[in-house]
Amino acid sequence: MKDKLNSVLDWLKNKKVDYADARFVRVEGESIRVTNGVVDTLAKDVNVGVGIRVIDRGAWGFAAIASIKEADIKKAANKALQTARASATTVKEKIKLADVPPYKDHFASPYEKDPFEVPVHEKVGLLLEISDRLKNHNLIKTAEASCDFYKTKKLFCSTEGAEIEQDLIESGAGYTATAYDGKEVQKRSYPNSHRGDFATRGFEFIEGLRLLDQVDRVREEAVQLLTAEPCPDTECDIVICGPQMALQVHESCGHPTELDRVLGTEISLAGGSFMQIDGLSKLKYGSEIVNIYADATIPGALGSFGYDDEGVKSQRSPIILNGMHVGYLTSRETAPVIGQTSNGAMRADGWNRIPLIRMTNINLEPGEWELEDLITDTKEGIFFDMNKSWSIDDKRLNFQFGTECAWEIKNGKLGKIYKNPLYTGMTPKFWNSCDAICNKKHWHIWGVPNCGKGEPMQVARVAHGTAPTRFRKVKVGVSK
Repeated sequence: MKDKLNSVLDWLKNKKVDYADARFVRVEGESIRVTNGVVDTLAKDVNVGVGIRVIDRGAWGFAAIASIKEADIKKAANKALQTARASATTVKEKIKLADVPPYKDHFASPYEKDPFEVPVHEKVGLLLEISDRLKNHNLIKTAEASCDFYKTKKLFCSTEGAEIEQDLIESGAGYTATAYDGKEVQKRSYPNSHRGDFATRGFEFIEGLRLLDQVDRVREEAVQLLTAEPCPDTECDIVICGPQMALQVHESCGHPTELDRVLGTEISLAGGSFMQIDGLSKLKYGSEIVNIYADATIPGALGSFGYDDEGVKSQRSPIILNGMHVGYLTSRETAPVIGQTSNGAMRADGWNRIPLIRMTNINLEPGEWELEDLITDTKEGIFFDMNKSWSIDDKRLNFQFGTECAWEIKNGKLGKIYKNPLYTGMTPKFWNSCDAICNKKHWHIWGVPNCGKGEPMQVARVAHGTAPTRFRKVKVGVSK
């Protein structure tokens, strides 16, 4: 395959293109879903193809083909070349790419147990047992359990001389119990909502989730929420659990620091950003304890890899330091706009998609608090647990998040459970009210398998390292 790609790239070189790269991608996937004791999804698929990017006369061209025949790949390359030349007739400013070393390397994500070698009946049996136990109450109307696995092989070659092979394995699982009493619906999930938790690891990650250990608690809390008090409408101190903090970081820091959004190229679909270039190193995004990094180098995290889809080596880059906005997620094309080189955030969700700036592992660094001490230190407030809904404007400034449940904090202790909890804020004000973050013991990197962006839509798998965190005087509930 390497010889085929390099042969096509040599052909493009002879056409005097400014730059070209070729990506071979093979993705093997397996998805299993069980609902109320019935296997409703058991799917396996393999997707193979090659994508070609070309810069000619200062303009981009892209084409892809579901073939690994050299003649077909050359046809796709010619289509990309012709597209670039057609685009060049309207280009106002020629494309310039930041320099990057042309690496020749092989990267493989770590794993102990290949999930595709684990018998299907073992995976199905686990999900069936979870579903059956979740249904062990007459008010549980829907018991869902799922697992997903991906095995990806990539080969990236460029006219600059890069030759990079990558082998990635991703695994994830989770479940949800939905209770209904004829009047309203409530749900609880584990280990996270929206399909569970994911990592670039093997089946040992699924075993480590200890899914069966939490089934009874999840079922009973879903039922308990049906008769719980509604979340009060008030302003108070709040403590947000790690999984919900992952979504908070995702929506209010990850997306607005994607430099393509900042520059307006995603404005028609995904939106823009309030974190504009003139605020770089000037915007006080959060309190002094808020430190957020983009880090694709963490072994096993879902947003980790060896190289992005432009051949840029994975790295750890500061986004927020001591509360100040200091960095963006960048590409080889956008980084020069702010006088930098790419920090390796360009990824495509397949061979037939052009790479976009995507989140990697966007992590809120842990603090020093034990969770028990943080609750004790909070005289009155609310503890929010597990995402249920989210809404945020297209500049990522004003937001409202709903969680599956919450607990009252009174005199430093957890009290009664609340249903339908919401909290609302404005991003900089909210993050500047952050005054406590739990320590490394409570910090976990939560895999998010469904981040959408681009047109046509691309789905990226990203992650966020977070721990329970406290914010002061936050608007809670729905105003009457």
